[in-house]
Amino acid sequence: MSFIEAIILGLVQGLTEFLPISSSAHLRIVGEFLPSHTDPGATFTAITQLGTEAAVIIYFWKDITRIIGRWFRSFGNGGGSSSHRVAKNDPDVRLGWLIIIGTVPIVLLGYFAQDAIRSTFRSLWIVAIVLIVFGIILGLADWFGKKSRPLTEMTYGHGIGIGLAQMLALIPGVSRSGATTTAGLALGYERPAAARFSFLLAIPAVFGSGLYELQHSFSEPQGAYGYAETAVATAIAFVVGYVVIAYLMKYISTHSFLPFVIYRLVLGVALIVLLSTGILQAT
Repeated sequence: MSFIEAIILGLVQGLTEFLPISSSAHLRIVGEFLPSHTDPGATFTAITQLGTEAAVIIYFWKDITRIIGRWFRSFGNGGGSSSHRVAKNDPDVRLGWLIIIGTVPIVLLGYFAQDAIRSTFRSLWIVAIVLIVFGIILGLADWFGKKSRPLTEMTYGHGIGIGLAQMLALIPGVSRSGATTTAGLALGYERPAAARFSFLLAIPAVFGSGLYELQHSFSEPQGAYGYAETAVATAIAFVVGYVVIAYLMKYISTHSFLPFVIYRLVLGVALIVLLSTGILQAT
């Protein structure tokens, strides 16, 4: 039965990681309705996210290799052909720095708030509230944001602001892509630009968190799912996640985030009802 549950959770992770509806919240909620009636846990969530982030790397491979290549070439010391050097104010060089700088806040908070991440933040009451609150914030940002700035115009100040927004993703229900995309929209960036930077910014943080949890899982007691089940869930999340990225990038080029806002509100209210009636327990 644990393998069937892992397959279901892998599907959930792949389907929800890149949509602004919070994959960690969905794993937390779905886990309560599976036969084991258990929270998959922060470790399982972080490791399965390695699968979806691998999908990001493949989908944005050209962007990633271009940014890394031009970022390194910006350190030219004057030797060699000038055609091989890249100016430090090049948009890709700046984007590389923005991803690095924007990752620092969540790394610091993730390290120092481990206890809260594994316990307090996983309360279903908190999940329900933030689903609703940040759903409303996403809707407002999408409605009132100018949506006129391309990614090449992103400033260091804006990058840091979006990086600070990414810290909120440590709370199940906020959504990593939702928080950073919302910040991008509020700052006036186009929907595809906000989403693209959101996905690129997540790569270092998610891989760092996933590898950290994977390493510590060898010295800690196994949770509800062992290594085999977690590996299956991660592989499924990778395949499904790639399909979802392709769909979402095409969708938001011509559509708003309104359906996701409505979904968050409905899910949050439904969760409050289930908790209030005792059908679900908060912890």
